[in-house]
Amino acid sequence: MQRPNAIHAAGALAFAVTTWSASLHAADATASSASSPSQTLTVAGLSQPADILIDRNGVPHIFAANERDGFFVQGFNAARDRLFQIDLWRRRGLGQLSEVFGRAYVAQDDAARRFVYRGDMATEWRRYGPDAKPAAEAFAAGVNAYIDWLARNPDQMPYEFRKVGYWPAKWSAEDIVRIRSHGLTRNLKSEVARAKVVCRASLDADSVRVGLQPTWKTQVPDGLDPCLPDDLLKVFDLATQGVKITKDSLQHANADIVQLAENGPYDVSTESAEGSNNWVVSPQKSATGRAIMANDPHRAYAAPSLRYIVQVSTPTLNLIGAGEPAIPGVAIGHNGTIAFGLTIFNIDQEDLYVYELNPANPDQYRYRGKWVPMRTVHETIDVRDGAPVQTDLKFTKHGPVIYVDAAKHRAYAVRTAWLEPGMSPYFDAMRYMRAKTYAQFQTALDTWGAPTVNQVYADTSGNIGWVPSGMAPIRPNWDGLMPVPGDGRYEWAGFWRRDQLPSAYNPTSGYFTTSNEMNMPAGYPYAQRKLGFEWTNGSRHARIDEVLKAKDKVSLEDSEQLQNDIVSIPARRLMALLAPLSSNDPRTSSALNLLKGWDAHMGADSAQAALEEVWFSRHLGRAYKNAVLPKAAADTFGAPDPASMLDALEQPAARFGENAAAKRDAVLLASLGDAWDEMVKLQGTDPGAWQWGKLQTNLNAHPLADAVDADMRAKLNVGPLPKGGSPFTPNQSTYRVSDFRQTNGPSFRIVVDVGNWDNTRAMNLPGESGNPDSPHYRDLAQKWLDGEYFKLPYSREAVEAATESRLHLVPETSR
Repeated sequence: MQRPNAIHAAGALAFAVTTWSASLHAADATASSASSPSQTLTVAGLSQPADILIDRNGVPHIFAANERDGFFVQGFNAARDRLFQIDLWRRRGLGQLSEVFGRAYVAQDDAARRFVYRGDMATEWRRYGPDAKPAAEAFAAGVNAYIDWLARNPDQMPYEFRKVGYWPAKWSAEDIVRIRSHGLTRNLKSEVARAKVVCRASLDADSVRVGLQPTWKTQVPDGLDPCLPDDLLKVFDLATQGVKITKDSLQHANADIVQLAENGPYDVSTESAEGSNNWVVSPQKSATGRAIMANDPHRAYAAPSLRYIVQVSTPTLNLIGAGEPAIPGVAIGHNGTIAFGLTIFNIDQEDLYVYELNPANPDQYRYRGKWVPMRTVHETIDVRDGAPVQTDLKFTKHGPVIYVDAAKHRAYAVRTAWLEPGMSPYFDAMRYMRAKTYAQFQTALDTWGAPTVNQVYADTSGNIGWVPSGMAPIRPNWDGLMPVPGDGRYEWAGFWRRDQLPSAYNPTSGYFTTSNEMNMPAGYPYAQRKLGFEWTNGSRHARIDEVLKAKDKVSLEDSEQLQNDIVSIPARRLMALLAPLSSNDPRTSSALNLLKGWDAHMGADSAQAALEEVWFSRHLGRAYKNAVLPKAAADTFGAPDPASMLDALEQPAARFGENAAAKRDAVLLASLGDAWDEMVKLQGTDPGAWQWGKLQTNLNAHPLADAVDADMRAKLNVGPLPKGGSPFTPNQSTYRVSDFRQTNGPSFRIVVDVGNWDNTRAMNLPGESGNPDSPHYRDLAQKWLDGEYFKLPYSREAVEAATESRLHLVPETSR
């Protein structure tokens, strides 16, 4: 097994392992958990004894004597359960993949290093408050403590390290906050896509690609040539994509194997799919008489899950919920007084700058009438089984250079708010997770940077609230919707304060819900502040609001059902359009008959859902854009904006011209007939046997799945599972149109009974553990698919009752 020079196998921290024992520490034991197996570890770096109680669903509950020990044990436990996942996260973010995977990853490392935070670390730590650095230091020390234990117990090394043959890296606190590229990005890709449409067609054609909200008409910035290089975003894609490991990538030095792993055409219907739902319900509208907080973040599916549920309990802080396993604390959950959850609030934090280069010196760009030198950072990329690679990273005053067009003397750089101090994604939860009141919660979010989010709040006093948060650039003379010249005319003028963003406290409706929709309230000065104009489709929000509004009282079970709701409002709207139509074409007539009276319920066993989604994603969108745009314009982008398309189909005059309704109907019927033909090819001539879940499947793929044999792949992957839902249902299911494989959706769900904390319900797909040999690696997959939840115990008594096994940690000096 390869051990990089920087990592010493024999660490300074040492601890011994006792054998498993059925005896428990009497002070903490209860009769119901007395039979749970216990392991005692002696750990250097721990100040006082601590416990990790693992419940029957694999959730670790950490009980420590002080906060420093709490975060130390959280890091130790994250390494114990998710070491390969967090090691890969660190290597990807710092650009250190080639060191262990080989030369094929040099280009991805080079790209990632352009987006690492390189500013002053003292300023960085101050942004997060006084508690943040100690917590990060303790967490990193805990990770390292577990790695040192592996040095003494190499037989316990996780499978992935043994398969590839390398040693996990040691951590520093700075690693946690310097990594930025794993956060959700904003509209940079859409800026480039818009420029492409303008280059070949017009801004009006781009309004078919994506509808702007609120109503807005952009313009081409003065001095911009919108005809950009085709591969302009290759470096940005590499820097922000996941790690694709295959047999070929491990065996060959061809970087294109990695570069092309996850790239594809920009599609507004899927690019913004990584959203979420959340809502808070006041005691007056709650069936429990207490507030409710529900949240189900929608992210890419993988094994193990992106989220990790954990409790960290100390005398001064008692947190439970989910975060990303490589970061201390939790971002979604509660602290025994307040509950908090988040979805994406689409502030535009990115801009692409285009520079004129000095023909005599390509390292200089024109800025305010002068040639200004780029900053060059020289770095060495270590390569496994090969010579190190030297690379020069170029930066302008705006940010990292991602492309140079030498022939045209042009360079392109990214300015992004997430490279500013204090912008490490989700880490600033270190502030708000300590809040006890709404005022404290708001103040804690004053510094929140990324990702930009709709934070919802509920407390034991019955208050609920909404606090959108994130660093919002002030663009005095443009809207951020297209690339701009980097010559000094388009500069950010600081950032809008959080109190200049909208918010709500104890709304009269008794609830508040967000699903990434355009939710700036009426009267908000959006034209002045220009927070963003590209939002996720509003159908999920509309359905959730429809259900919550209709209920006099909302129960916890109602929230569970709503998180699993698979009614599609776009499908409902399409059924209304089809209802009056008929056709003499046998295929189309059969399709109309099958869909007649359908309730838009996207069940996995539904023939109607299968036909409608094949129609919607593979036929209707293409037919619509070809009908309303010249072919040259239609060919400049993929799927049209679903919301804009549905609006145009319902009110055809604005898009279809003369005889608009007849033209609209012809598009609907012809494309529906084509979809029927495709369903016959996909699932046979008997529509009674058609099922949406036979097409759409959920697969939680492990990063090494494509690098192992079929038997091991089946062990590492979870799925495929037949899946209902669609991109527009509350139980979101965004899929690849090429094969209907689900790509995004809710892997983690939580419904918090505020004040009755032991009654909180949760789910995490496919399981809590990252160890393929653990029973908790895939044990929750079927329950997730069936819409089930488990109770998330919080009190020590409830945790003890649910405990399946325990680790008792004692300091090295204790005897």
